[in-house]
Amino acid sequence: MRLSHADPRKLVISPLNMHHDEPAPDVSDIIGSVRQHGVLETLLVRETFQDGVLVPEHFEVVAGRRRCFAAQAVAGEGIDIDPVPIGILEPGDDAAALEISLIENMARLPPNEVACWETFAKLIREGRTPQDLAATFGKTEVVIHRVLALGNLLPRIRKLYRKEVLDVASVRQLTLASKSQQKDWLRLYDDPTQREPRGASLKAWLFGGEAIPTSLALFALDDYPGAIIADLFGEEAYFTDAALFWTHQNQAVAAKAEALRAEGWTDVEVLEVGQAFYGYQHVATAKAKGGKVFIAVSRRGEVTVHEGWLTAKEARRAETAARVAPDASGEGGAKAERSEVTAKQQAYIDLHRRAAVRAVLTDHLDVALRLLVAHAVAGARYWRLETDPLGAGSQEAADSLKASPGETIFAAKQSQALRLLGLTAAGDVVGRGHAGGAAAVFVRLLSLSHAEVLAVAAVVIGETLAAGSAEVEAAGTYLHLDMGDFWRPDEAFFDGIKDRETVNAMLREVGGKKVADGNVSEKVRTQKGILRDFLAGTNDRPKVERWTPRWLTFPAQAYTRRPFATAQRSKAVAPLLRRVRSPKDEAGSPETVSSDVVARQTRAAAPGDAEVFAAE
Repeated sequence: MRLSHADPRKLVISPLNMHHDEPAPDVSDIIGSVRQHGVLETLLVRETFQDGVLVPEHFEVVAGRRRCFAAQAVAGEGIDIDPVPIGILEPGDDAAALEISLIENMARLPPNEVACWETFAKLIREGRTPQDLAATFGKTEVVIHRVLALGNLLPRIRKLYRKEVLDVASVRQLTLASKSQQKDWLRLYDDPTQREPRGASLKAWLFGGEAIPTSLALFALDDYPGAIIADLFGEEAYFTDAALFWTHQNQAVAAKAEALRAEGWTDVEVLEVGQAFYGYQHVATAKAKGGKVFIAVSRRGEVTVHEGWLTAKEARRAETAARVAPDASGEGGAKAERSEVTAKQQAYIDLHRRAAVRAVLTDHLDVALRLLVAHAVAGARYWRLETDPLGAGSQEAADSLKASPGETIFAAKQSQALRLLGLTAAGDVVGRGHAGGAAAVFVRLLSLSHAEVLAVAAVVIGETLAAGSAEVEAAGTYLHLDMGDFWRPDEAFFDGIKDRETVNAMLREVGGKKVADGNVSEKVRTQKGILRDFLAGTNDRPKVERWTPRWLTFPAQAYTRRPFATAQRSKAVAPLLRRVRSPKDEAGSPETVSSDVVARQTRAAAPGDAEVFAAE
């Protein structure tokens, strides 16, 4: 560089000056100083050549455009002005001249971004790299790239910005637009009936209403197959395909929820997109106390995880449950959890599942039988079986029942049924409160043979068979049951007889008509004494074996014309039984349950004998 002076009237603005084609600048702030003192700071110039020939004392201003205009304005006013100081650059180094112009402008009045871009673009064409520009101008590479991004703009858009028709925010947004989008924007600008988008609304217009920044992605960007546009001015990048973003974001949210569950959170709820999480509507609750995790996803894709909360309603319910049913540690019972389905949907599911199961059960009778028995044993929603309390009415009757062969045999079968069900305690099978309910009993029965299941079923119906019922009459009559095998006269029986006509009819059965008529007017006590003698073979009376009063026979009968409930029930079921025949009748076997069977059953009921007649 050579230092010299020049007449301001022989200066022109160099094409290398970054403001060379702009309107004349405002020099009102410096023209007063120039009038009084002239130009004090050196202008950087290049020699002027015309058709390759040097034009003496004529120069092109590379840096110092405003000072040049101010000096020329003062000279035009007729004021005698001193020549301005100049630094003459060596010819041929256009890149250096461009850099000097930009540096000089940056040091004085910051140029607009389009002017910077034009200069940077020329420097790039001269061989400078973005890294070179960053080092020369003391800027970061990010800033250099931002300015270079203006090269994506159509020339007309840059011109609108240079003329300050387009604001900085809008021109920066347009750097993200494709050429076709820029043309669409210019069409809107040129249409007097339309209003072109600007500023923030311009970003929404470019991205179809969803400008989703990459910083909100829960997934790795390296795995994203779609396109991403970088916003160099905002140091952000955006997804061009919102639908594709949401597909990957939802997958990442689902993976996040699974990871939280793996960490021990039993309930992780992903809120609907756009549904906000408000802490004031929830109660902070630790994981160990049943706290949940809520994952909120904003409409722009931002994911926020809120760990350890319950809704106010859930917190109250959990507190009540803990207070009413504390656990073994004394810290409270299990937390109440919200179902994943509504009550209406739950009913729909339950009804369809039951419809399918009961349809299939009709083709699997062995399974259906076991399920039936399980319900009877353990009870269920619509099964409320109770054992007959066997109220005897007197201690004597209770003692009589306890000693009867029928009760002894049945007690042994109860024990066997309990063992088959995996239970050890003695007592009734029905109503024991089986752990797991009917389902657990059903699973146990599936492992038993058909005969074993029937043995349990027989005990269940025996325990729940109501004394004094028509069912007792129907079963006993159908089986031609002989009460002589299960009953013997005892004190409780005789103590209950109070009617003279009845006891006389009994006496007729065991002693004959003559004995009965001869004692017809005797007291009941006297006639019962004679009846006892016949049954025991005492007082010279012949012993009568296996006598069964009409009251106890199947079917039952009365001794008088007066009402007798048992006989009436037997009479009522008789027409029903005429429709069927006993298997024993069809096989040609005796019409009654034989005494040898009863004897064997009684022996099997001996204490400590594990063999029960289930196979019988």
